[in-house]
Amino acid sequence: MGGSTIFAAKFALASTYNGSMGDATNGNALDQALRRLGFEDFRSGQRQAIEALLERRSLLLVAPTGGGKSLCYQLPAVLLPGTTIVVSPLISLMHDQVQALEKRGVPATYFASTVPAAEMRRRSELARGGHYKLVYIAPERLRLDGFRSLLAALDCPLVAVDEAHCISEWGHDFRPDYLALGDLVESVGAAHVLACTATATPVVRDEIVTRLRMPPDTLQLLHGFARPNLALRAAEVRSARDRAQRTDAVLGEALGEPHQAVGAAIVYAGTRKATEAESVRLQAAGWRADAYHAGLGGQHRDEVQTAFMAGDLDIVVATNAFGMGIDRADVRAVIHLAPPGSIEAYYQEVGRAGRDGEPAIGLMMVSPQALPVRRRLLERNDGGKRVDPAIVEHKWNLFLELIRWSEGGSCRHDAILRYFGDEAETLDGCGRCDVCLTLGAESPGGDETAADPEETTTLVRKALSGVARVHRQFGVTAAVKLLRGESDPRLERRGLDKTPTFGILEDSSSEWLMSLIRRMVTAGWVDFTPGDRPVVLLTAAGRETMKGNRPARIILPPAFQPTAGSARRKKTSSRASGAEYEAMTADEQRLFERLRIYRSEQAKRRGVPAYVVAGDRTLRDIARLQPKNLFQLETCFGIGPSKAEEYGEELLAVVAGDTLETPWPDSPS
Repeated sequence: MGGSTIFAAKFALASTYNGSMGDATNGNALDQALRRLGFEDFRSGQRQAIEALLERRSLLLVAPTGGGKSLCYQLPAVLLPGTTIVVSPLISLMHDQVQALEKRGVPATYFASTVPAAEMRRRSELARGGHYKLVYIAPERLRLDGFRSLLAALDCPLVAVDEAHCISEWGHDFRPDYLALGDLVESVGAAHVLACTATATPVVRDEIVTRLRMPPDTLQLLHGFARPNLALRAAEVRSARDRAQRTDAVLGEALGEPHQAVGAAIVYAGTRKATEAESVRLQAAGWRADAYHAGLGGQHRDEVQTAFMAGDLDIVVATNAFGMGIDRADVRAVIHLAPPGSIEAYYQEVGRAGRDGEPAIGLMMVSPQALPVRRRLLERNDGGKRVDPAIVEHKWNLFLELIRWSEGGSCRHDAILRYFGDEAETLDGCGRCDVCLTLGAESPGGDETAADPEETTTLVRKALSGVARVHRQFGVTAAVKLLRGESDPRLERRGLDKTPTFGILEDSSSEWLMSLIRRMVTAGWVDFTPGDRPVVLLTAAGRETMKGNRPARIILPPAFQPTAGSARRKKTSSRASGAEYEAMTADEQRLFERLRIYRSEQAKRRGVPAYVVAGDRTLRDIARLQPKNLFQLETCFGIGPSKAEEYGEELLAVVAGDTLETPWPDSPS
């Protein structure tokens, strides 16, 4: 089946490998090659991945940074005849891996902008002569016709693409140079293709397979995402002082006292200015800290990175420019002063903590300004060019998934694993994240107070009515004042203080209402207008929810105290809330996979990215709700009237189990 995924699967090897390999793929050959590369044992999942690649000839491997993905192309390169091509954007990683291979007697080299012209010519001649077992290339080299002809001249048995998510326009780290890789794979005629990435959702994985022109049934192998040694936390902050206090508390918990630090920490900030200000603050507190961002000179950045890797710095305060290729094992904390752009980016960055398997902390802080600020950044012109609205909307939805995760009520580890589709490694509650500790760390599950569903619906509809009153006129603060019945000249000028909505939630605090509105943004009911001064607006889905035509599926902010008699005490597991991340049943998972196949075929037929057809969250919602008609379908996340009109009948046919032949009929028979 196309896009099949196997978790920690065992694969049986064929007794021979199509002639030229002979018995090179048997267990002894793999073990011998492993020892040649300087290792005694395979890490979890490595042998399975290598066997799958050699037998099936194409593989998409998704494993976290530091999970040993490089061995999965280095070992086959040693076994296979000819020269393996490895594409990587990390020059420092290429340099280090080539040095390590050469020390083991494996001839290898790399081509990048840092290599002098004379040395480049020498390496090219050696490559044409078949001298190297592995040739690493930076993706920007593919722009050069002469270099592409060199690669086409190689006897290439395997093309390995590292950081493969960079090829997806809908991923969190798109790089245009990667778009040439499909041509490369075809031109060299490699018998094997391996795509590696540390983070990719199902929609991005499907796009990787398509853009690299890998077979539709390419195996997608996920493993190693569970990191139970990481204590993941998310906190709402309302001031710079609050942010500093939380940062200092985590640093003290993870590292101890300045000048006596045990291990290191990475602090991620949203802007260059913020990195420098925070590094100065930490230096004043006695920490060996420095800033790192793309605006600093290359030499200075190298010095900071070298000092951090050598243990001469306790803390690096950085933008997301810092981290690729960083592999310091004793990072005890990763702190985000502001949320990054997506769950993918977050998990890649927080995953740099605790690589030695020892306890580590990941704290992400979110302020009330995070949503409008992120929206404004996404819409900012890139060099005077208009930003594609579809890409803005997609990246906005990726960000909302992260905010939804930060506010969710289920185990943070399990929520991330489900987001990536790695159901097999869920932990049924990690016992270490802030949510698990709140619910009861000893045994996942415990007592919590939950609002009655009817009261939740009433509160949400009232709050949405407040947003409707200020729709496209004012910001969140005005909506909160309207709901609380607070005096405000703006409301009075528009006569909004005379409406029935004025003071409709007067017993709720401003802070709680602000949190509720943010959750309604993540639910898709409230949005912001474009521009430098974004104001709130009520979406079509929000209007339907306000009218009671759509269910109000939302978890109220924890500060809410239900009125007497309207709440009930109940036992709940750490997976009981946060419905968008709930585990799917086996039947729902099979339906989700069928919906993904439909999405891939539709995207290919229409010549659009898969996300334009439907996002993963939409497909999961459809798989869980299993709608029987268009009205029910429109209650699923991301399905509005236009989407339902264009794809509705076909989606319902997939849910019903009908077989749709290409081209798709106008309606199911």
